[in-house]
Amino acid sequence: MSHPNPPLVTRTLRYGDAGALDEAARVIAGGGCVAVPTETVYGLAADATDSRAVAGIYAAKGRPSFNPLIVHVPDLSAARAIAHVDAAAEALAARWWPGPLTMVLPLRADAGIAALVTAGLDTVAVRVPAHRAMQALLAASGRPLAAPSANTSGSISPTRADHVAVSLGGRIPLILDDGATPAGIESTIVDVARGLVLRPGPVDRAALGLARAVDDGTITAPGQLSSHYAPGKPVRLNALAANPGEWLIGFGPVAGDDTLSASGDPVEAAARLFDALHRADAGDARAIAVAPVPIDGLGEAINDRLARAAA
Repeated sequence: MSHPNPPLVTRTLRYGDAGALDEAARVIAGGGCVAVPTETVYGLAADATDSRAVAGIYAAKGRPSFNPLIVHVPDLSAARAIAHVDAAAEALAARWWPGPLTMVLPLRADAGIAALVTAGLDTVAVRVPAHRAMQALLAASGRPLAAPSANTSGSISPTRADHVAVSLGGRIPLILDDGATPAGIESTIVDVARGLVLRPGPVDRAALGLARAVDDGTITAPGQLSSHYAPGKPVRLNALAANPGEWLIGFGPVAGDDTLSASGDPVEAAARLFDALHRADAGDARAIAVAPVPIDGLGEAINDRLARAAA
């Protein structure tokens, strides 16, 4: 009689502790997945050149295979090895890398990136992260790392190691803990060839001088599913007060049970967004309400995540 595979034992190691980084690199080299912080959210990293390792990301997350992944590389030179980087991309890289900007670029024929990473597309999403833990893991592993958010597909993105443990405990072998992520929302994604922002994020669209892509249902980059970043409870947006049974997440003058930013600071709100949704989802209230957040600047990215969470 066959038995299902037992769940993995998920260990959490503190970045900077003796042996933690070496152990993470060993897991990557062995074809496994490691949850690691970036400046945006925690990512679930695996060797982007290893098809079985990448398949492990999709399996752990329950992620649909038509949804491509971002490849993290240490620098622009490494990006050039997997993608065709034109003058427009060079200019964006000079201004925003390392940092929370992902560029969708034509895939090089000799890139060696597993087809699962690109979901069969002829483009690849590439980012040079700024976070010390992800940069250290890139250096220690010596591989480009595919790394979507370290959570089950469609659920609230993780900004702390304990968020990862709740979502993926028993599904992955290792979490590298380096505290809360500073930006708190996923990277801005730009389609360089078309000059369009596919996903708003910490790099403001106005600063890029680019238009927002029309959402026509076509998946060409991560974060474009209509329902995404979602709690297990219903979410009501633009709430000025809580209805019975709701937990209200406030902003600015709307105080709520919790707040994204009492002072109305969008940077603080972005950093606190997923953390607040995690707390609300774990509480006793039957539903979640969120106060209005202005749409300008970083508010565009915050409202994008909230709209997908409410969908």
